[in-house]
Amino acid sequence: MRRPHHLGAGILLAVGALLTTGTQAATAEAPNTPTTVHTLAATATAQQHARDFWTPDRMRAATPLAPPDRLSPGAAPGVPQRAGKTSTVAPTAPAGRSGAVSAFPQSGGPWSGGGAVLVTSGRVFFTHQGRTASCSGNAVTSHNASTVLTAGHCVRLKGSWHTNWVFVPGYHDGQTPHGTWAAAKTLATDLWAASESINYDVGAAVVAPLNGKKLGEVVGGQGLKFNGGYNRPMYTFGFPAAAPYDGKQLIHCSGNTAKDFLFTTDHAMSCDMTGGSSGGPWFDSFSESTGSGLQASVNSFGYTFLPGRMYGPYFGDEVKSLYEKAQTA
Repeated sequence: MRRPHHLGAGILLAVGALLTTGTQAATAEAPNTPTTVHTLAATATAQQHARDFWTPDRMRAATPLAPPDRLSPGAAPGVPQRAGKTSTVAPTAPAGRSGAVSAFPQSGGPWSGGGAVLVTSGRVFFTHQGRTASCSGNAVTSHNASTVLTAGHCVRLKGSWHTNWVFVPGYHDGQTPHGTWAAAKTLATDLWAASESINYDVGAAVVAPLNGKKLGEVVGGQGLKFNGGYNRPMYTFGFPAAAPYDGKQLIHCSGNTAKDFLFTTDHAMSCDMTGGSSGGPWFDSFSESTGSGLQASVNSFGYTFLPGRMYGPYFGDEVKSLYEKAQTA
């Protein structure tokens, strides 16, 4: 992997990183241009190829994605999020059977609480620059019953879209209990697609039906919350695959969040999840007894000089726009 340039002011490490090499503090907020492509469609043939490509062995061997490194020198902190009214979307996932209640706060450990999150969350697999790679994702309530949210760098990075993109809800050590769902279309926020702004590191996928059923008909979907503010108690989930984790099972963190006081407009939480957890959901109003909540962010990055902290983009109007595009696609 090419070593990114460094800035003394601050160093970022994408959670999807394979290595702990730092990148620069923030990216410039570049305006959209007419040539920027914000979605990528996959043909039916490409979808079938992706499902066939991802064998259990390839899933186990997939490595976490390397960090974004196309960041602008001397970039200023992110622009303020546009103010908007708080809005929510209710969960549609079945509650399922609950398990043992976990400790709060939690800095990183296997999820034993059971419930809907065990089936709505999953691993994301794709091909990036000729190698197999992984992230995390989550099925959400949507009009098309086919929408998955993840990190922006888990659908597009360094100006190119990932291929062979699939979502595996309920993944466990190569097992696909709810199927392997190929993306018919992948999308990113406008500012991630245009300039890979770390403040808008959010992506989505619209997955094709599988065996005559839509994703929402099989696993349901978690709720969402937009413009919900900062300093909230939250739970975050993912499938970290870099040491000390191995990507085999669902890991979670929980705690009271804060707003990043350094270089972004992100949420921050104490969490030691590693590479491969990128794109996993952050939940507001999460119920341990049902395993459901309102998704309000995704795992995005950490600062190399602040270990044990996870950061996730604020779900404001920009992310809400992405969600609307995805759920109506």
